[in-house]
Amino acid sequence: MDERLTRKLRILADAAKYDASCASSGAPKRSAGRDGIGSTNKIGICHSYTPDGRCVSLLKILLTNYCLFDCAYCINRRSSNVERARFSVQEVVDITIAFYKRNYIEGLFLSSGIIRSPDYTMEQLVLVAKTLRQQHGYRGYIHLKTIPEASPWLIEQAGLWADRLSVNLELPTDEGLKSFAPEKQAGTIKAAMGQMRERIDEAKAEKRSFSPAGQSTQLIVGADAASDADVLRTTANLYDRYALRRVYFSAFSPIPDTTSKLPAKAPPLQRENRLYQADWLLRHYEFEVEEIASATEGGMLDLEVDPKLAWALKNRERFPVDVNKADREMLLRVPGLGARAVDKIVKARRHTTLRLDDLKRLSGALKRSLPFLIAADHHPAGTTDQADLRARLVQPAAEQLALF
Repeated sequence: MDERLTRKLRILADAAKYDASCASSGAPKRSAGRDGIGSTNKIGICHSYTPDGRCVSLLKILLTNYCLFDCAYCINRRSSNVERARFSVQEVVDITIAFYKRNYIEGLFLSSGIIRSPDYTMEQLVLVAKTLRQQHGYRGYIHLKTIPEASPWLIEQAGLWADRLSVNLELPTDEGLKSFAPEKQAGTIKAAMGQMRERIDEAKAEKRSFSPAGQSTQLIVGADAASDADVLRTTANLYDRYALRRVYFSAFSPIPDTTSKLPAKAPPLQRENRLYQADWLLRHYEFEVEEIASATEGGMLDLEVDPKLAWALKNRERFPVDVNKADREMLLRVPGLGARAVDKIVKARRHTTLRLDDLKRLSGALKRSLPFLIAADHHPAGTTDQADLRARLVQPAAEQLALF
């Protein structure tokens, strides 16, 4: 690779690091034929290292970090004094194929700043995917970041060539978006999400391919005044209305030379982690958003304990739970019991009365669960009423790092 292209890759790969919504799970299993290249696997692509030290993952880049928009929280905003670069469509195609053949990558995540117009930018993104598919027979994973202001026809074209589409809602409240990104409209972004859901649902019903790995979005956390409860209410609404595969959270990191309205200090990194844990409860543990919100303080998740434990500590009167009698919904609320462990417990207790040794074989985190459950040989009477229970269960906080 020549020096000019290497410089572009350095700039545009670094500029893409702020987008967290690049997981690839859910793509259909697919392999290229004799004349093609690439494949996909349903379990997705993760960042991993081969024995010789190579990183195998997604090529995650921007087409360009030039942008017509001036979103205050974005390092690539129009008024930002950053080094700029732009790939041509052919350069992205060539790099993707070359990296794949060298086993550097397993797929492509492509986003972009807005250049000329939303339609022009979306056309360029679609052209990359279409060229890879049609001219090179590329069957590997492709994730395209869609431009919500682009025409519906172009967004539909993107879904024909990409495994996953995503459009970032950016901030959890409409008020935050108006304040820090006045050139963007929440209604336009949500309309694009709605269009993508309709096309995905239609394609499934007709058994054809359109963004088969679904759609996702990202919310920036800590840039505006939205509480964690606000973020989770927005998240739950997005899942319900648009059937998103995932909502990703990105902790705001202060950037140089921007408005004083933005925080001068990054939010605790643990806040992002707690939101992911709460999101997991919404999607896999049958929690309602208001249940999680009820265990917050002033709408903010507890940074010292995970949301499930925080809920249990706020609802001590509902514990301990008898693993041999309780329904699945209540077992899912026992700290330390994962969804798989709960399913194993429900299945096993049909045939035997469960004791602690049985639970140890079924769950890998039983120590945290002991104060909250009853087994045939375990009756922790009054444990949940002990004043020091929280202190005994709190994990030490990790040191926070920063992007700048």
